[in-house]
Amino acid sequence: MEAATDYTMWALFARATILVKLVMIMLVLASVWCWAVIVDKIVQYRKARAEAAVFDRAFWSGEPLNDLFDKIGTTPTGPSERIFVAGMMEWQRSIKGDGGFIANAHARIDRSMDVAIAKEAAKLQKGLPVLATVGSTAPFVGLFGTVWGIMNSFIEIAEAQTTNLAVVAPGISEALLATGLGLLAAIPAVVFYNKLTNDSDHVVAGYEAFADEFSTILGRQLDS
Repeated sequence: MEAATDYTMWALFARATILVKLVMIMLVLASVWCWAVIVDKIVQYRKARAEAAVFDRAFWSGEPLNDLFDKIGTTPTGPSERIFVAGMMEWQRSIKGDGGFIANAHARIDRSMDVAIAKEAAKLQKGLPVLATVGSTAPFVGLFGTVWGIMNSFIEIAEAQTTNLAVVAPGISEALLATGLGLLAAIPAVVFYNKLTNDSDHVVAGYEAFADEFSTILGRQLDS
């Protein structure tokens, strides 16, 4: 009596051809990379929201802006602080010796904060293209491994000159494992890419709203 064929994932991987093994390894590494990005982004966005909430309370506490700026200093630790400092530093640079303001000070303050927001947005979105790339390509990479594996299975079937299921099943199972790994990498990547992109846009929208409110406050002071 022939021994039963081992159909565990490790056994299927071990029996696969070199090319299919390389495809499987690449998909597993891509999946690990995606989960590393996902965890990193979740932690980063949580910290960004917490920092923004703390800063908003300090900003709207009624404390004079110059005092808040002096407290933060020129080395802010969070995104909201960096945007605020960018605006305040340009504000101070725009003050003339007689206490007035040089021309177009308001526009330069807005541009300084816009640049700071763009830098923070780039940090928030860093790594998201990895999820988009894996989500769009992993199924096709897995399919390539499956096609290659099935092709080799048919060659073995032709050489054995039999269509017995016991002969066909192992090769087909090994090939389909590549597609399974491709979907395993792609599905979380697509789901979390959409979620994290939305989270990033929400955080950046908060920064932009703060910059608009801050610009309005500075504008009133410039006009007065």
